[in-house]
Amino acid sequence: MSTGTIVFIVVVVILIGLCIGLYIFGKRAQKKQAEQQEQLDAAAQTMSMLIIDKKKMRLKESGLPAIVLENTPKLLRRTKVPVVKAKVGPRIMTLMCEDKVFEVIPVKKEIKAVVSGLYITGILSVRGGSIEAPQKKKGFFRRK
Repeated sequence: MSTGTIVFIVVVVILIGLCIGLYIFGKRAQKKQAEQQEQLDAAAQTMSMLIIDKKKMRLKESGLPAIVLENTPKLLRRTKVPVVKAKVGPRIMTLMCEDKVFEVIPVKKEIKAVVSGLYITGILSVRGGSIEAPQKKKGFFRRK
């Protein structure tokens, strides 16, 4: 056999090994994510809250409890997360939320949301308005 065919066979074997490895890793990650989703659903409760402010900020700057910072992996501490300040009853709380929910949450309005611990997982209703994502601005080249 020539050198070219041997190199080709080695590259194909390596690519097949990588595909199998990614498949196994993906299955494990999918199982782990499903377990976490079950835990979130089990601890979910409905709360009425007045949204004061919402921002995307780093975990250190967000004002979340210290135990949340300690439990997050070091690589994720620098990423920006969606943070919502809300008045729940007489207390003002800092909560995290999903990206899809963050886009829809209206500021300075009262909402009923599904909350699991310090994490907002969904919105049920908005008082004095509707649940709609705000229209994104069109870019310069997309205007017609």
